[in-house]
This record gives sequence, structure tokens and C-alpha cells, in this order.
Amino acid sequence: MVEYSHADDELVRQPIVYWAWAANKTLMAYVRGRLAAIGVTQPQWWVLNQAVHSPDGITREEAISANQMNLDVGAGLAPDIDLLVERGMLTRGEDDRLRITAEGRALHQRAAETQRRNRGVVHAGISDEEYLTTLKVLQRMIHNAGGDVSALGA
Repeated sequence: MVEYSHADDELVRQPIVYWAWAANKTLMAYVRGRLAAIGVTQPQWWVLNQAVHSPDGITREEAISANQMNLDVGAGLAPDIDLLVERGMLTRGEDDRLRITAEGRALHQRAAETQRRNRGVVHAGISDEEYLTTLKVLQRMIHNAGGDVSALGA
């Protein structure tokens, strides 16, 4: 059973920005730590996941563009792409497209399983309905603050 930080009448007055930040910091550390344990960074996972679903390969620019909104990584993804090539997880063809290797597929499979376990742990005791409500409330708050949730899709 979760022990909440405040009684309901106090918690309802807590700032969402603080709790969104605390959730982000805690969950990012959790996910990134578990991915690091199998030898992959979260940005590298994103690239491997994109490459495994792209039979014709991806260009460096496509990988960067597709991940532009993932935690503001943008062009900072280039070193992760280079490391995946250096480690033999991706190969760069004569057409300059990056394709996943057998070793990359194996790492992707381990990372995908790690992510499934991460989700199970983080979502324990949270129904799909509660999760959906939480996401919709956060998206409504983003909209209320002038943000465009359609540009933020993960």
C-alpha cells in the first residue's frame, strides 16, 4: 500500500509542476538505470527500436528527426548513433542508411523485455482506467497552459 505524502485535502493543493518533475526524475532514473544494466542508453534504445521496425534502414537524420521530441534529445542523439555503429549494433550501408544487425536485434530484444518489465513494475496497482485518466488530465493541463499535445506524441 502506498503511503501518500499528504492527506487528500492537502494533496489537492499541491503544485502539479513539482509532482510532474518528481515523477519524471524518479521514473527516468528507474528506466535508464535498468537499460544501462543491459548495456544500452535510453536514446540508443529509441534508435534500435526505430531501426528494428525499418526494413529499409533509417538515415541518421531520420533517427534524429523522429526522436526530436523525446526529452529534447534532438541532435544530441548523434553520439548514441555513432556508438551503436561502433559496437556493431547498426551498420551503415553504401546508401548511408543504418540497418540493425543480428547483435543489434538481440540487444533490442533484451531492451524490449526490460521495458516490458519496467512498465509492469511502474504500473503495479494502477488500472488502465487510472493511467488513461492521468494522461488525459496531464494533456488537458498542457493544453490549458498553451501547449500543443499533438506535437508532443511519444
